Amino acid sequence: MKAALLQANEPLDSASLSGPIISFLRQKATQRIRLKKWEDLMNQTCWHKGRIFVSNEVDMDGPPKNFTYINENKLGKGVDMNAVIVGCECEDCVSQPVDGCCPGLLKFRRAYNESRRVKVMPGVPIYECNSKCRCGPDCANRVVQRGIQYDLCIFKTDNGRGWGVRTLQRINKNSFVMEYLGEIITTDEAEQRGVLYDKQGVTYLFDLDYVDDVYTIDAAHYGNISHFVNHSCDPNLQVYNVFIDNLDERLPRIALFAKRGIKAGEELTFDYKMTVDPVDAESTKMDLDFSRAGIEGSPIKRVHMECKCGVRNCRKYLF
Repeated sequence: MKAALLQANEPLDSASLSGPIISFLRQKATQRIRLKKWEDLMNQTCWHKGRIFVSNEVDMDGPPKNFTYINENKLGKGVDMNAVIVGCECEDCVSQPVDGCCPGLLKFRRAYNESRRVKVMPGVPIYECNSKCRCGPDCANRVVQRGIQYDLCIFKTDNGRGWGVRTLQRINKNSFVMEYLGEIITTDEAEQRGVLYDKQGVTYLFDLDYVDDVYTIDAAHYGNISHFVNHSCDPNLQVYNVFIDNLDERLPRIALFAKRGIKAGEELTFDYKMTVDPVDAESTKMDLDFSRAGIEGSPIKRVHMECKCGVRNCRKYLF
């Protein structure tokens, strides 16, 4: 019996493996090398504290093609952004704010508590301290600009939803998780791209319609880890509009915060069709639409996209 166990535990040589098995192992080894190179490239490119890991135990897919990891939004043709020209004069924006700090100057209240967790309702804009402010980088009113603070993993889902993102660390409720980044384009350009994306069965268009529907973020080819975050009809992330070094209400930055405590190993999701209930929110200016085709007044007809989130209250279709 001992001899049999020893033989069973001996490493297998190529002579004892069939051709298909050898081919599979070689392909898998090549895939892991390619994914590791992609993982290293993203970690070398990103500015944030949180590390990125990549895992695919489902199929033989490698890194996505034609995708560039970026740290800030890329401005497309016809999009201009004016830098902020004034900041707060606070030495301590929490305990000794001057004129209400940056939010107060714009007639809003501070969005974060001392632990840098969001405390305002969805729909209320967040105004962070900017590059012109007197306070330093450790100011509690600088959250989104500090970038991702958690280790996250891009992984291949096993139910046909493509790549997804899960956290490798526990995330507390109301904590900032990531920013949705991409190429900022005009709505006219977004409508044209939306036709192609609908035919491909994918959607990366995020309308910046906090006040006016003028611009859209397209994360198809330029983006960060948010590119891989899947939809859920019962998500654990909430969208907020954030303003830092640009105060143009047509061009908010899109930040994702934890709706609840999120366990390590849990997939991160947000609702691609989220809207803010005016009864529960202090502002009705925010809603979210992840595609241009099918919008009111558009001649383009919506292609139904099946939802595979699998939650109990699933709406069955993304659009």
